[in-house]
Amino acid sequence: MKITAPHGYDEIVPLRKQHRVLLSAGTAPAFCRRLDALALSISEFAAAARDYPIVFTSLDRGRSFAPLILLGLGEGANLFVDDAGEWAADAYFPAFVRRYPFCISKLYVDGEAKSERVVCVAKACVDEGGVALFDAQGRPTPRWQAAERLLAEYEADLDRTAQVCAALARLRLFEPFTMQLVGEADAPLRLAGMHRVSEAKLRELKPASHKALVTKGLMGLIYAHLHSLENFRRLATRRARRRGAGRGS
Repeated sequence: MKITAPHGYDEIVPLRKQHRVLLSAGTAPAFCRRLDALALSISEFAAAARDYPIVFTSLDRGRSFAPLILLGLGEGANLFVDDAGEWAADAYFPAFVRRYPFCISKLYVDGEAKSERVVCVAKACVDEGGVALFDAQGRPTPRWQAAERLLAEYEADLDRTAQVCAALARLRLFEPFTMQLVGEADAPLRLAGMHRVSEAKLRELKPASHKALVTKGLMGLIYAHLHSLENFRRLATRRARRRGAGRGS
């Protein structure tokens, strides 16, 4: 039997009722400091679009796509986490991070994916000094009920996200794009390997396809994504501010 850990997590183990787990509210796990992109679900688009560029990535040469928020400018640093590990209070806190140290993992037996999914926890957070998630009778505590609800909602939303991306891909709405940022003091920075919804292809859709996007509520997601691309400038500003603070210290 094999369980797969989400990107950034170290070893994970199935959650047991007897486990006590180290929990921290508001503090990002250590791996987040190195991330300059993070998976996003469709229910987060409206909130995330205020702070981050939302782009799409494809790992199979354009056959399937998944949305990401950009947290940095391709330099292996998260511009939204400070030296103390705190996520920026003025920015949306992504569900990918909020669910940590828990996750739901697919189960593989002899290399074959099974329909069952397993609730898991980061092994490093299982500690006798941690929080009990179940009482002496094995009943879930309010703390675990809230965490379990977030996990279930996020997992269901990831499934819906995959369906939405597949629908947009069938309409051939995605196009690759690059972004070049030019600052006064720094050399131009070029970011590639990203995809976005093409406004030209959107305008060329047949009326029935366009109506389907509106009826299914996908048009709002598309425009949240397109408007969010203005946040590349905010990323550059945040990077410049952090570099300025570093030189001043």
